[in-house]
Parts: sequence; C-alpha cells; structure tokens
Amino acid sequence: MPTRSARTAWNGTLQEGSGQVELSSSKIGTYEVSFPKRTADEAGGTTSPEELIAAAHSSCFAMALSSEIGKAGGTPQSLEVSADVTLGQKDGGPAITGIKLTVRGEVDGLDAAGFEKAAQAAKVGCPVSKALTGTEITLDASLDA
Repeated sequence: MPTRSARTAWNGTLQEGSGQVELSSSKIGTYEVSFPKRTADEAGGTTSPEELIAAAHSSCFAMALSSEIGKAGGTPQSLEVSADVTLGQKDGGPAITGIKLTVRGEVDGLDAAGFEKAAQAAKVGCPVSKALTGTEITLDASLDA
C-alpha cells in the first residue's frame, strides 16, 4: 500500500506566524495555515489540521460505507458525508475533542436498519476512524426519503 505525504513550511511564532501546507503526494495544492485563524470562528481563507482531518475522515468513511453496503447486499446510489471536527480544550491545552460524522444516502436493497448497521460498521472499520480512536466519534446516519 502507498504512503501519502504532506509538507508544512512555518515561519514565526505561534500567534504571529503562519505557514503553508502542501499536499505533496497529489500535488493538487498548497494551503495557508495560521493558529489565530485555526482557533477563530471564521477560517478567513486558511485551512487547519482539523479541516484536513475532516476531509480525510469524510472521504474514508464514504469509501468504507460503500463497501459495507455492498457486503450487506445493497447498492449505494449516492452518499453525502460530512465530518465536523471540533477543536477544544482538554487537560489545559488545545485538543480535538470530538468528531461528528453525518451521512445521508440513497441505497437500493437496504432498509433504514440495514443502512444504520452498515454505517456503524464503516465508522468502526474506516482506517481514519481507527487512527483517531482517542477521540469520541459520533454518527448520524439516515436514508434520504
């Protein structure tokens, strides 16, 4: 299996400094990072480790769920997955305090209970979920009407 890489160049102090994170493996972009913007309500054109974790988790979960639906005998038509990663305080310092996965799906061949079971299995089996076991991960899964 491949290894993927990213690189960050940082200049200055935590509060006044800033950096650029480069998605090195895919070469699809370089993005600004800043601690003050990381902790602000508005990102102001920068990304953050939490946003990058949310992107990784939502995409990994979508792939894992597609697999679990197939194993259960269903066919996914569409899955809309979001991950909300919260930066808070823990033990006197900043910490990722929770991740909420939300998925809405259109699936042939599974009822709501089957979809929920597949979603729970994907939450546990997704490699990113496994990497984040020190963080509480919640799940809100439902089929579109």
